[in-house]
Amino acid sequence: MKQTKPNKDPHNGIHIYQHKDTPTCGHPHKNGTGLEYGHGQEHACSCGAEHGHKHEDGLTQEHGCGCGAGHGHRHADGHMQEHGCSCGTELGHGQEHGHMHGQSCGCGTGHGHKHAEPGGHHPDISAADGVKLAYLVENLGCANCAAKMERRIHELPEVNAATLTFATKQLRVAVTAVAADDADKLLAKFQDICSSIEPEVIVSRQAVSQKGKKALQPTASKEAAQKSRKQKISLISILTGAALFILGEVLEQAGIGASFLPPLIFVLAYLILGSEILAAAGKNIVRGQVFDENFLMGIATLGAFAIGNFPEAVGVMLFYRIGEYFEEAAVSRSRSQIMDAVDLRPEVVNLVVGDGTKAIPAEEAQPGDLLFIRPGDRIPLDGVITEGESRLDTSPITGEPVPIRASAGDPVTSGCINLSGSLSIRVEKNLEHSMVTRILDSVENAAASKPKIDRFITRFSRIYTPFVVAAAFATAILPSLVTGDWRHWIYTALTFLVISCPCALVLSVPLAFFSGIGSGSKRGILFKGGVSIEALGRISTVIMDKTGTVTKGDFALQKVTPFHGYEEEEILTLCASCEQQSTHPIGVSITAAAREKGLALEQPASLEEIAGQGICATLSAGKVLAGNRKLMERFQIDTSGCSQSSFGTEVLLAVDGKLAGCLAVSDTIKPEAQTAIQALKKLNIRTAMLTGDASESAQAVAEATGIDEVHAKLLPEGKLSKLQEIRKEHGAAMFVGDGINDAPVLAGADVGAAMGSGADAAIEAADVVFMTSNMEAVPDSITIAKATTRIAWQNVVFALGIKAVVMALGLTGYASMWMAVFADSGVAMLCVLNSIRLLYKK
Repeated sequence: MKQTKPNKDPHNGIHIYQHKDTPTCGHPHKNGTGLEYGHGQEHACSCGAEHGHKHEDGLTQEHGCGCGAGHGHRHADGHMQEHGCSCGTELGHGQEHGHMHGQSCGCGTGHGHKHAEPGGHHPDISAADGVKLAYLVENLGCANCAAKMERRIHELPEVNAATLTFATKQLRVAVTAVAADDADKLLAKFQDICSSIEPEVIVSRQAVSQKGKKALQPTASKEAAQKSRKQKISLISILTGAALFILGEVLEQAGIGASFLPPLIFVLAYLILGSEILAAAGKNIVRGQVFDENFLMGIATLGAFAIGNFPEAVGVMLFYRIGEYFEEAAVSRSRSQIMDAVDLRPEVVNLVVGDGTKAIPAEEAQPGDLLFIRPGDRIPLDGVITEGESRLDTSPITGEPVPIRASAGDPVTSGCINLSGSLSIRVEKNLEHSMVTRILDSVENAAASKPKIDRFITRFSRIYTPFVVAAAFATAILPSLVTGDWRHWIYTALTFLVISCPCALVLSVPLAFFSGIGSGSKRGILFKGGVSIEALGRISTVIMDKTGTVTKGDFALQKVTPFHGYEEEEILTLCASCEQQSTHPIGVSITAAAREKGLALEQPASLEEIAGQGICATLSAGKVLAGNRKLMERFQIDTSGCSQSSFGTEVLLAVDGKLAGCLAVSDTIKPEAQTAIQALKKLNIRTAMLTGDASESAQAVAEATGIDEVHAKLLPEGKLSKLQEIRKEHGAAMFVGDGINDAPVLAGADVGAAMGSGADAAIEAADVVFMTSNMEAVPDSITIAKATTRIAWQNVVFALGIKAVVMALGLTGYASMWMAVFADSGVAMLCVLNSIRLLYKK
């Protein structure tokens, strides 16, 4: 094992290897695994892992983790590889606790997927092996049709998995390498399938510039003009048909004109309103698409004509068209609102050229370019400030409401807003790799990850329509044979046909989860998919790491206790004089506290480091000892007057053989930690903390914040074992850690959440990523997840309930086709509106 020269910690004489050795320091610290050690702890990390070692490529590589789980190995290509997980959790295809697996998985997929459906194929594109490709599906107008397209594409032999997301108009497929090589032929097959179901659909390969909001807009002015013209024609036909319908009703009721005139007007109105639907139904029948919405609506209204209900046939077609028009508008608006919240990518950037600037498309900016950012502008790309000073609003990325100060040399993240001064930044990452695109990708990937309820509705819709159509035929024929009232029962059967399309269900459930994903992203919470939201809504326990999650991870001097006539500042000065060369967090925090008070530090005349105990130095005040109790015992210093600190690490100071004082140093608890824990308790969520720190320190943090249970002095495998025990006792658990260092525990939890930074590794590994380090994001994420799942079920119950009521009323003779139209288009529109209210929930 290659090592760099050890850097001795002057505090306890401990060797701290900067790169590739397992730290053996007795202080509480984080060593790359996220494991904390208390002061005076005899043993260093014994898991056998080389945690968090930085290599020349800037990536971390953690090989040989002794916990038995080869989690989170980071390679040069930037991808996660998880070899041979042996954490003890038995994983089959029926398990859904979120365990990440790699090459040892017997299902034959690639790295880092999650098992979900027992005995079925992988439901999500992210879980499948093969070459991943993304396509844009334009002019997609029917959620149920989208489900049919996805099913047909998935059945292709060269396709391993396919997901078509109606909300984002994206088709994501995993195909064999051979098929990927012949991209044109593959695209042609997708186009044939999609256009056979919806003739106007256009499938194209998706570029970075077509993501987000742009994916929801026509990509060319010609297509935009065609769409606008189509909308105008649709509106004109609706208004014309409505006018003729009203005229026909007036003439019929008033008995004005010849008897043939009202029926003629109704027929004309019907042709204006329904000709497009009848034509689409005819084309689809030729293609083998019989039970689609156009065919069912056409049969229902033509049937009404056949039994002489001219006004009702026209009225039903009119209100169906109105419902479809407003439903499309509501869906389009909700898509745009969600994408407005998550797509923060700029259209253009101001490139510095000589003494001026030039506006160029954002995707053309390259690393090394200088960009000019005016006050009020959004930071377009990840970079570093080269000139200027300002305050940045980071809330669009992290959800943090308090602006931060930034000046030359500081890194800046795309998506933040420049509030005051002008800035010049040097681009570090192009648009494709900047944070704004990574967030958008995460949201779009999440939208393609379908939860159980969505998969259930998709399967249910395949059964629902044939069942209702069969019920309609049975209703039309069987009672009529008995009663002889063919007109009444045929009319009842026609109402069944109107409500037999499952669009309200197929559309509203995924849109509810998409809204939940968008709502989370506005608060700096990235959900990795509907599966994650669904699982998060069921958890009963939140388990947290300590350092970086409950505490800030920054050690600070908490208390100075002087003895035998010494003053606090005198004790601090003496100790800081011994510690001023230390690079360890304990020594650094003591030195920083002394400098904040403006104390003058003295260079020791001599300094001896005693491994595992502390420092012996010679100062003008005499022979000074600074270290733990073992150091005091070694030099026979009486410490009977100094009680053991209950929180943090104690550093004892002795001068000329007499105890002079005690300094307490500890990690700082986040100010919002107590509020966040209380919010979790209001949600009836139990809390627990797992840490490698000393019991006294961990217990003090738990008591200060209100955490229900705490388990200290845990190695990585111990954390995983304890998490499994808690899951067994209390049910589904969420683990919140500070990134990839907690990979074994993140993987073992039902939901793994990475706290802070938004680093690549964290985004890849966790089910939920909190872009902010604020603990209040934890209860916020659970609240959003519960609300999302609740709204999805509300939509399901409401849609099916209304349809069932209308069917029951139809059988008893109280329902009309007007009510059936409401149960179809009206319910769909209400479900869409119910779904997007998550975006406005505070």
